Amino acid sequence: MPLEIVTIPCLSDNYAFLAHDAASGNTALIDAPEAGPILAELDRRGWTLSHVLLTHHHYDHVDGLPAILEKHTAKVIGAAADAHRLPPLDQQVSDGDTFELGGEQVQVLDVSGHTVGHIAFYMPQSAAVFTADSLMALGCGRLFEGTAPQMWASLSKLAALPDDTIVCSGHEYTQSNAKFALTVDPDNAALQDRAADIDRARAANEPTVPSTLALENATNPFLRAADPAIQAHLGMAGADPAAVFAEIRARKDRF
Repeated sequence: MPLEIVTIPCLSDNYAFLAHDAASGNTALIDAPEAGPILAELDRRGWTLSHVLLTHHHYDHVDGLPAILEKHTAKVIGAAADAHRLPPLDQQVSDGDTFELGGEQVQVLDVSGHTVGHIAFYMPQSAAVFTADSLMALGCGRLFEGTAPQMWASLSKLAALPDDTIVCSGHEYTQSNAKFALTVDPDNAALQDRAADIDRARAANEPTVPSTLALENATNPFLRAADPAIQAHLGMAGADPAAVFAEIRARKDRF
């Protein structure tokens, strides 16, 4: 059976996620922006944490962990490459590693770019990937540490997952991302429709995360750097997609 996935709003615009296996009772928390909402959701559902999966070291993804571990004894898993600046890890993992959560295999993907050592967790049986600040809804994270070619490679790796994959990303940035996306991909009808849907959702204070990979591949300009229409709009027809991605990212940084 697929894992039950719960989205938890945290801080001003972060998301944490719970992934629960009913058969075993195992429950994983993916990232820990703040303790209060996460502990409240666990209490409400009567779930006990068995695992904590950390995507990267930024404070708004780890600061809630100490208070959570005061209430739950859980195995903390994070990137070996980031271990020196993550909270203490019980298990260090690298690209291509796998581990079990309940009855499901979790695959570790290196998605460096936003930071070096950023990882994503892919659960193929549940058709879900937890991407934090790598692939985001209609966007991607700023390149604080990595290079544009590195991030393009990471995003391309994620884009190649099955289209029905649910993308569980780390922030509610989608409305502003949509406004930017329309500046580089203005004739994309699917993007226009999505932007309208996002405006309606946010007006009702509804989340826009998670999304689907099919939707991201159709509308997210950071996945579409090889698209001829975007390349033509940017005056970069036939250019290396990594260079087109770098231009899109630079424009978003100035937006």
